[in-house]
Amino acid sequence: MSPLFRWRADHTDGVAARRPHAGLLRRERRALARAREDTLRDLGGLLVEMYRRGGFRDDLLAERASVVVGIDGRLAEIDELLHAQGNTPRCVCGAPILRGSHFCPNCGRDVRHGSAQPEPDQAAGPVSEETVIESAPED
Repeated sequence: MSPLFRWRADHTDGVAARRPHAGLLRRERRALARAREDTLRDLGGLLVEMYRRGGFRDDLLAERASVVVGIDGRLAEIDELLHAQGNTPRCVCGAPILRGSHFCPNCGRDVRHGSAQPEPDQAAGPVSEETVIESAPED
């Protein structure tokens, strides 16, 4: 049995349900993110080298790009598993906040120290066209 899974105490239809351990999932996610970055860098270098030589091999580029797509798919699976466990902090816009982030990757809000709440001017909601802003009286 994979160390990524541990047995839940509750049983579904007589079969013990498995759920991934969040710490191991986060570790795998970090390793995959590094591998994705390295693979993308290698793919870019390969593309530049092919450009310099004046010929592109679509089969080789497609093979290397499929590796990146595979990593992206596994990253999405891990994100979904972490979200299902409820261990991932989320911004008020609903986007997951990655550990160590200072700002939301989706909306740009400051999320340091758990301050992922809307800004005071945004908390009131959007301003409609009917809103009339009166100017201050002149003295």
